[in-house]
Amino acid sequence: MTLTVRDSLDQPTFEHDYLASLNAEQRAAVEHGGGKVAGPLLVIAGAGSGKTNTLAHRVAHLIVNGADPRRILLMTFSRRAASEMTKRVERIAARVMGDKAATLTKGLTWAGTFHAIGARLLRDYALKIGLDPAFTIHDREDSADLMNLVRHELGLSKTESRFPAKGTCLAIYSRVVNAQSDLKTVLAKSFPWCIGWTAELKELFAAYVDAKQAQNVLDYDDLLLWWAQMCAEPAIAEHLSGRFDHILVDEYQDTNRLQESILLALKPDGTGLTVVGDDAQSIYSFRAAEVRNILDFPIRFPEPARVVTLERNYRSTDAILNAANAVIAEAAERFTKNLWTERRSAEKPLLVTVRDEAEQASYVAEHVLEAREEGFALKQQAVLFRASHHSGPLEVELTRRNIPFVKFGGLKFLDSAHVKDVLAVLRFAENPKDRVAGFRVMQLLPGIGPSAAASAMEAMERALDPVLGLQFFRAPARAEADWPGFVELFSSLRSRSGWPSDLEHVRLWYEPHLERIHEDATTRRADLLQLEQIAAGYPSRERFLTDLTLDPPEATSDKAGPPHRDEDYLILSTIHSAKGQEWTKVFVLNAVDGCIPSDLAVGEREEIEEERRLLYVAMTRAKDSLHLITPQRFFVHGQAARGDQHVYASRTRFITDAMLELFSQIFWPPPMADHGGQPPHPTVRVDLKARMRSMWR
Repeated sequence: MTLTVRDSLDQPTFEHDYLASLNAEQRAAVEHGGGKVAGPLLVIAGAGSGKTNTLAHRVAHLIVNGADPRRILLMTFSRRAASEMTKRVERIAARVMGDKAATLTKGLTWAGTFHAIGARLLRDYALKIGLDPAFTIHDREDSADLMNLVRHELGLSKTESRFPAKGTCLAIYSRVVNAQSDLKTVLAKSFPWCIGWTAELKELFAAYVDAKQAQNVLDYDDLLLWWAQMCAEPAIAEHLSGRFDHILVDEYQDTNRLQESILLALKPDGTGLTVVGDDAQSIYSFRAAEVRNILDFPIRFPEPARVVTLERNYRSTDAILNAANAVIAEAAERFTKNLWTERRSAEKPLLVTVRDEAEQASYVAEHVLEAREEGFALKQQAVLFRASHHSGPLEVELTRRNIPFVKFGGLKFLDSAHVKDVLAVLRFAENPKDRVAGFRVMQLLPGIGPSAAASAMEAMERALDPVLGLQFFRAPARAEADWPGFVELFSSLRSRSGWPSDLEHVRLWYEPHLERIHEDATTRRADLLQLEQIAAGYPSRERFLTDLTLDPPEATSDKAGPPHRDEDYLILSTIHSAKGQEWTKVFVLNAVDGCIPSDLAVGEREEIEEERRLLYVAMTRAKDSLHLITPQRFFVHGQAARGDQHVYASRTRFITDAMLELFSQIFWPPPMADHGGQPPHPTVRVDLKARMRSMWR
């Protein structure tokens, strides 16, 4: 049976207005173009203004009005967001189309992150652009390892004065690519201590590109760079553009110049292009995100883009919004908006002054437990901070009080060594030219070092078939017991024995090495079993490796404390990791100069403005209660010679004296508080020095 949208619209059962829940501004954004291909649209969506709901309704509205879902490109900033968006689109469309909505929304296959979409398109056009479609993708750590290998081969690891480390080299390379800037400019602005190595870095990056091409691997940046370069060819750009009637982009304030160039190449006149974002939440410049992309979007096209602003906030109370609006109103440049809400509250945000970080930790712990007694689950509460290490004293206090917590913004699941080992085996089987994967896997075997691994790789390259190259390679004597098992595993994986059973075979082979290498092998084995569960949701090994590299899932390794049996735990998160989230109660640590703004970000106006936006993002995560905590002093190692081991801080400059009326200011603990069962200090002051002197006179 052929399904048409018109058939579904003729069914009287679903005549009610499926857009009735939207406010006037949301509806204007959704109905732009009347459901047909129209000019460019920019939706400025303030924090908590229903951005995701609006974007999902727009996609559903297009489908309901006849748009082919296979010709809709929807780009989000996480795989999970794309999946949730697709499900929401189906629910909305079902109000009009009934069961037929599911059939149509299954065609919404071009939904994902920029990098994931780029990877798919590169495989589609690989033979047209001189790329082997069997390429594998390096994550950041693998890319840094390859950079280091090339660095060593060029002799740059043995220079008289220390050459930049592999991580720094990769960061420079990535910034040049994503910011679409020249090397000298990037070094002068972001890496001035490396400017003396300009010529050597240029040589290194050229060799790094050669190495990637020789090994048929791409890094994160290549997925955008190759896509952009592909779009620079008019014939390919025209063909690509013709595949999509509508392109919708979420979180547009977080795009970089390379991503902007891709969009402008696909839709140079803006027809069919919708972008959604909030300039006030642009906080990722360290990833080369460019706030000017969203600020200048309206004037990028022959005909100016339509701008719709969503100002009604559905998350926070009016008292919290008043304070947040005051902070962002000081921004040097922004789209004018003033968030408002119907959620009234007399409870102003708290500006809490404490003596030091220890008292800050005590304050948070006490109030978290107090809120829990009042019926607020720990999961409804969050503690946010500018940098991951800021939560150190609090983590100690929470552990001491047996308060479970989960920390985001720290070690990710796929960064753990045992998971990377297993994935390296799969990547090496998928692409035997991948030297980083090959070196990692072979050196898991006792007796195989860098030299033996290099010889084995060379044997594979010389042979007609890489499996034959491994079979005929003479392994060192110390590796003879383990070598045949590795060759057998590699051979079976190359023969495509089956997915997802491949991963189980790798785990079984790896387990003896896991127990030999790691003391906590039992805990790590649980991670590998979880990885197998994740793998079951993917149709192929290639898709699994691609998606997992580009958008890794959260897992048990993110947890910094054991949850209770009821799985309730407090959320600890960096502000960057908290973006897009919301909680009933929010505590912001270290709201002082030197932390917010960071003392590393006070050089240029652009950096200061981003720090202001960071505070704004933190404040707008709170629904009912917001606590900004300002310790007066911080312990610093190495200060003893000066007689004081503390530095002293002042309230963040982003909360001016004129804003103080929007906050309730308190000092904690109160002057007469009982300190751990001890009586309060007496208020009298006595000069005992004089008394001591008078004893002998």
